[in-house]
Amino acid sequence: MFPVAPIASRYPAKYHCKFMLPAHSHRAVPLRILRLLLAALFLFAGSLSLAASLSAAPNAGEILPLDQVRPGMQGYAYTIFAGDQIEKFDLEVIGVMPNFLGPKQSIILVQLKGPKVEHTGVVAGMSGSPVYLEGKLAGALSLKLGIFTKEPIAGVTPIQDVLQPEPSSGEPRAALQPFFLPGDIASHNALPSGSSLEPIDTPLVFSGFQPGTLQQFAPQLAGYGFVAAQGGTAAPRADDVQLHPGDMAGMVLVQGDASISSACTVTAIRDGRVYLCGHPFLKLGSVNLPMARSRVLTTLSSDLASTKIVNVGGPIGAITDDYLTAVVGKLGPPPPLVPLDLTVAAGGAEKKYHFELVNHPKLTPLLVAMTTMNGLTQNALYGEGTTLRLQGEVRIKSHSSVHLENIYAPGDTLNPDGLPVAMSVQNVFARLFANSFEEPSVEGIALRVESTPGRRSYTIESAWLENSEARPGDTLRVRVLLRPYRGAPRIQELAVRVPEQIARGATLRVLVSDADSLTRASRGFFPGGAGSEGGLEQLISLLNRERRNDRLYAGLFAPSPTLLWAGKEMPNIPLSQIGVLDGRPAPGGLQILRESLASEDSAELDGPVAGTISLTLVVR
Repeated sequence: MFPVAPIASRYPAKYHCKFMLPAHSHRAVPLRILRLLLAALFLFAGSLSLAASLSAAPNAGEILPLDQVRPGMQGYAYTIFAGDQIEKFDLEVIGVMPNFLGPKQSIILVQLKGPKVEHTGVVAGMSGSPVYLEGKLAGALSLKLGIFTKEPIAGVTPIQDVLQPEPSSGEPRAALQPFFLPGDIASHNALPSGSSLEPIDTPLVFSGFQPGTLQQFAPQLAGYGFVAAQGGTAAPRADDVQLHPGDMAGMVLVQGDASISSACTVTAIRDGRVYLCGHPFLKLGSVNLPMARSRVLTTLSSDLASTKIVNVGGPIGAITDDYLTAVVGKLGPPPPLVPLDLTVAAGGAEKKYHFELVNHPKLTPLLVAMTTMNGLTQNALYGEGTTLRLQGEVRIKSHSSVHLENIYAPGDTLNPDGLPVAMSVQNVFARLFANSFEEPSVEGIALRVESTPGRRSYTIESAWLENSEARPGDTLRVRVLLRPYRGAPRIQELAVRVPEQIARGATLRVLVSDADSLTRASRGFFPGGAGSEGGLEQLISLLNRERRNDRLYAGLFAPSPTLLWAGKEMPNIPLSQIGVLDGRPAPGGLQILRESLASEDSAELDGPVAGTISLTLVVR
């Protein structure tokens, strides 16, 4: 028996059939004949319902080659405007635009027809809608023409480009990198808004994220080409994997106590592979990201940009390719994600959050920052005007863990106080993934942010040495006057030791400063980037040795050159060796500093320190 009801229920009611016995019939019908008649009617109804559903979703195996597409051809496409019902809308071919997307990458220009699409226009999330001409699959809806247009005109990616052959085994598909013009150039040279074809927006659905968080990261999101849309999450269902052309699915970027995912329309399903969007998500090439079902609540019509309001459903497989003409997924188990556990503490109370993020060099740094910012600021324990202490650990497979510890005091700007915490975490992940040695496999992230009322910060106001002269081997005390925010000044004492090998008569420099100033003085123009040339483990070691912003530092500098090369510090290097290395044709990040850090001391405070003072010391 065919599964008539489940199939027929996915498509519009006009495809359903009803059968009734004549109301005026009053003769008695023999029971045996009545049973035969009812059985025949049920079989006939089932076959008609099945035929109607098949006509509503033509055989995806029949495709229409691009060279058979002609202007004036009538066709139709499928998408979801609300609920789970796949709806049909008509269209007409305007023409074919050869080489539009690139060499041998043409598009079909169509005009959408019907009351619904003429009201909504081309809707964000509609990309990937299967387009049929002469009952055959011709392509995927992928482009829209301008904004505020009076007619819904769209571009269609030809089906042979969507279903392009897979790369041979062992040869990953090359990623296509997006190209962005500088804002001022783009604004002066852009085509008029009504005459340019551009990809239909792919909604990036945020669930559990507040507008304040999205606003802080809006420039980065815009740089990726994302259109942020608020949505929800739907409980996984047994029929999530039962996809049809016109359904919606997308890739999961974050899930857990908050989620981020994309949403596109399914073009075709072949041999367990799902073809979506008809255009790229980020042109990432070969990827391994979770794929989830998306369920439409409704479609919001707008003269500026209509969009679908979406709930993200259960996982159904993995996104494997993100290229110029489609996003491709594979049904089955989803790939693993990176767990992120965030604890927010204040006044003896704690709140814990759990998230899971994709492990991808282009996405993970931004996702970690957004998730941390949202989890920190959008709860009852967080309040502006508080000092925040960050402690954390990043576990990396086959390597040492990265340890995070810093303090952030509220500032006088309008940015949320939690933003520096998020940006600091993002910076660590950006440096991890930017290393040129290997891609890190992050196994887990644990962050703890403790909030203390008030602004606890210090400014270096003055500093002096107990003696302006010293001998080799002496330990010299340095006194520093610190001015806290709205408080009485305090004196902090540090000590620096003059090395035994320092020549008599030399003039040394004592730098009293915050962590960043001492790092720049001792590591030059690349205080954080060096280390990747020596391998990921060396970079992790460098990150773990970085100075903390809640410490006051005093560094003693000697007038001997330091060579920074391939992530290594070589102080007191002879000038003859510097000359040899400096003559290399490609020194690879070679940097020479005129001073060497001979010794340093630090003192921990209960808030961040800012400022720098330089003192002179003569060796007798």
